[in-house]
Amino acid sequence: MELAQVRLLVTDFAACYRFYADVLGLKPQSGSDRGPYEKFSPHTGSAGIALQDRAMMAEVLHELGDTATGHRSLVVLRVDDLDAYCAAVAARGAVLLHGPAPMTERMRVAHLKDPEGNLVELQEWLLLRG
Repeated sequence: MELAQVRLLVTDFAACYRFYADVLGLKPQSGSDRGPYEKFSPHTGSAGIALQDRAMMAEVLHELGDTATGHRSLVVLRVDDLDAYCAAVAARGAVLLHGPAPMTERMRVAHLKDPEGNLVELQEWLLLRG
């Protein structure tokens, strides 16, 4: 078994596409900015994040037709230089909710939300810095 991706169900596909591609700088697989599906990958590693139009999935699983409420996910991205990355995404329109700040003695984090309210945690692993 292999984890292929984490998929987020979204209602405003275009806004979320722009956030993951243009603000966070992840690489879209096909460039399908109107959906109903797109996978995004970081520049390194094999894990991916995908967006899926909620209305399309509601046709399959009818319970998904309701509007999502509350925090249902936390996407975690590791970066090498948290301060520089946070400055870059803020310049591209991201609003930081928290940090950059220490979370533990081994990690610094910052938090933001995508246009659908999904939480995104940016991590810098201090052990990798020496």
